[in-house]
Amino acid sequence: MDARDNRFDVIVAGAGYVGLAVAVGIAQARPNLSIAVVDAAPAGVWKKDTRASAIAAAATRMLDQLGCWEEIAPNAQAMTEMIVTDSRTADPVRPVLLTFDGEVAPGEAFAHMVANRDLNAALRRRAVQLDIDLIEGVGVSGFEEGVQETIVHLADGIGLRTRLLVAADGVRSRLRDMAGIRTVSWNYGQSGIVCTVHHERPHMGRAEEHFLPAGPFAILPLKPDEKGGNRSSIVWTERTEDADRLVAEDDIVFEAELETRFGFKLGEIRVADKPRAWPLGLTLARDFVKPRFALAGDAAHGIHPIAGQGLNLGFKDAAALAEVVVEADRLGQDIGAIDVLERYQLWRRFDTFQMGATTDVLNRMFSNDFGPLRAVRDFGLGLVERMPRMKDFFIRQASGLSERAPRLLRGEPI
Repeated sequence: MDARDNRFDVIVAGAGYVGLAVAVGIAQARPNLSIAVVDAAPAGVWKKDTRASAIAAAATRMLDQLGCWEEIAPNAQAMTEMIVTDSRTADPVRPVLLTFDGEVAPGEAFAHMVANRDLNAALRRRAVQLDIDLIEGVGVSGFEEGVQETIVHLADGIGLRTRLLVAADGVRSRLRDMAGIRTVSWNYGQSGIVCTVHHERPHMGRAEEHFLPAGPFAILPLKPDEKGGNRSSIVWTERTEDADRLVAEDDIVFEAELETRFGFKLGEIRVADKPRAWPLGLTLARDFVKPRFALAGDAAHGIHPIAGQGLNLGFKDAAALAEVVVEADRLGQDIGAIDVLERYQLWRRFDTFQMGATTDVLNRMFSNDFGPLRAVRDFGLGLVERMPRMKDFFIRQASGLSERAPRLLRGEPI
């Protein structure tokens, strides 16, 4: 931070992918605006993240527009195909009920798997290039909204002033609570186990979603490691008590349980990192904005990973908020005024609530072993499989491509 001035046009709290994307999107289009990103995590802690994320085609276009994708692409794994099954864990055969081809346009995959470290590194480098101030190791302890600006208090006692404060500090957002924004939320009694596995045979870019009684089990293809070893990312939903027990077990027991769900189609498997479990729930903010204040990413919505749309919803927020702020500044409007920020809320809130409801229904419908319901859902999946236009619609939705999408998600500059 430049010690000569503690005033910024925009302060983003949270240096995750969404917070950085908001900052980069605004700074690239309006270099006249001064921007700071404040993060409570110690500098460099993001480098320890061994997870990977599914990036939809629209988010890939946005990252390309932001000048990040060229750096990320060499280590990104395209999803060339996706299959869906519905079975019990002990079933000897898992019939494929639904398949999706992996392209939304010739040569453009509907999604890529990207290492979290690579994504964060590219956005950080771009932020530095755009003279965005990165303030790490100190969080926001409070803020006071004024008529013309908000005073932001950092935990180290420094005070900053800004026209717009963006909270991108995660699903348990402290800033959201400070702003008095209430949420609709509940716990699913499930946890998501995440780990990376090595396997003998190549995955050929295929992603798999197995609906099991305890919850979905996803196998997501990763780029081979530096030694050419085949790898995949696992997102495994279990009841919370079972998930806690599994991640506490030794490697032999965990791999045995994993193998019963993973199967043998890719040969012998081996866990590459320490499995971790995160509790799953639904959290939706009742409001996305207040005067001089906006929520983005998980601070606005936390959804079940069953459709793999959590991060991509956050990127939609980033693209929409950046576009609203940039256009308001071009018109000489106050970027923190409530009438400006309500355009962002109007754009994003319905889509977010719709996705939250969809993932909630899907999780409740598929995370059980009720025979009649199983028959109905399997019939439905089979029906979609025989309807190419319906499949194309679902893949377009999953890719995030639509005429109403913000410009960055359509691959256009703001």
